[in-house]
Amino acid sequence: MLERMLHKDRTEVTFILPTDTPPGPVSVVGDFNDWRPGVHTLRPREDGKRAVTVELPPASTHSFRYLAAGDYWFNDESAGDQDGPNSRLCT
Repeated sequence: MLERMLHKDRTEVTFILPTDTPPGPVSVVGDFNDWRPGVHTLRPREDGKRAVTVELPPASTHSFRYLAAGDYWFNDESAGDQDGPNSRLCT
């Protein structure tokens, strides 16, 4: 799931997943972090989910995927758009 918070000079995008699906650590990896795993690792929240927030330029488009333990790559169904094998996010 994605949540967006618009600001004058940026958009904060929060990437949210259930605590245990998939199990183990999960990173959001995309063109906004040069596809580097571990830069944006999802952390537990009080509501029982895990999340990470990334600041992105307003009115921009980005490709991303999630990377879980065991080299398991997957997309975010709530992104609503694809860029080849990747999810696409418009801020």
